[in-house]
Amino acid sequence: MALVSIKDVAAHAGVSPGTVSNVLNRPGKVAPATRERVEAAISELGFVRHGSASTLRAGHSRTIGLSVIDIGNPFFTEVAAGVEDVASELGYAVILGNSAGSQDKEDRNLRVLAEHRVRGVLITPSGEDPGRLDRLRERGISVVLVDHPAHRPDQCAVAVDDVAGGRAAVTHLLAKGARSVAYVTGPLTIRQCVERREGAKAAMRTAGLDPDDLKVAEAGTMTARAGEKVAAELIAGGLPEAVFCANDLLALGVLRALLRAGVRVPEDVALIGYDDIDFAAASTVSLSSMRQPTYQLGRIATELLLDECDNPDTHAHQHIMFQPELVARESTQ
Repeated sequence: MALVSIKDVAAHAGVSPGTVSNVLNRPGKVAPATRERVEAAISELGFVRHGSASTLRAGHSRTIGLSVIDIGNPFFTEVAAGVEDVASELGYAVILGNSAGSQDKEDRNLRVLAEHRVRGVLITPSGEDPGRLDRLRERGISVVLVDHPAHRPDQCAVAVDDVAGGRAAVTHLLAKGARSVAYVTGPLTIRQCVERREGAKAAMRTAGLDPDDLKVAEAGTMTARAGEKVAAELIAGGLPEAVFCANDLLALGVLRALLRAGVRVPEDVALIGYDDIDFAAASTVSLSSMRQPTYQLGRIATELLLDECDNPDTHAHQHIMFQPELVARESTQ
């Protein structure tokens, strides 16, 4: 079957090839009635645009990149859903990269995105080196930080106040009567883990407790299996009255280990997680958690990115900071 060309679509719709090109690349410049006629011709003829050719002509593609640090975490799955929905609405495709917390892997992913001439990149960086992102911007690739604050005015970012989240989580545990608290965290090279610890210590300080009494148990990964391992170590070393976990996956692992060991939650140990993933409410003992507007993070970050891509002269960089929300369930009641 012969490939359908732009000229074929133009002839079928009764317009010029230039009009078909505008419908494909700049639909806002085409009158609605004409655009509908061209789109009908595209559908009837089964026309598929030559993506590589259009990329070479324009110098970029109608794709954006999304780089996250752990696609296995439902938090990032929900972020990606928000990204994909906006991108699809605006005629863009998304290339996903998972750094797994490795800067080397992240660098490789960013090189691949640059080679594909993406319009822009949404990234939750695995480190604090801004130079890598500056190199993307020097290539004309817009960059927006997701779940990470910006420290410069010429950079868009959408994030959640993790210090406030850590403070709220531990304040809740202390209000339930706990006086000894453990913080189960992922690697402290991850900004979110560090800031949630800072918030936890601030809550203890406000309550008149020594913040250095916060027992910090660091896991190598932020998974349920890692949470189980850390919980076993806490059980062997003497359990605190409450445990705050840096994400829900860790908390679900801790919960599983505690229940297996005959520890009652919350009667013996109160437990709270972070992110409020779907599994939190569905666990054997429903898990208290700090909820983040995860899907909205993805949506708003993508809107900012594509506005910067499509309207560089009028785009205003924004730093958007959401506040997390405490969701109290059985594990702290």
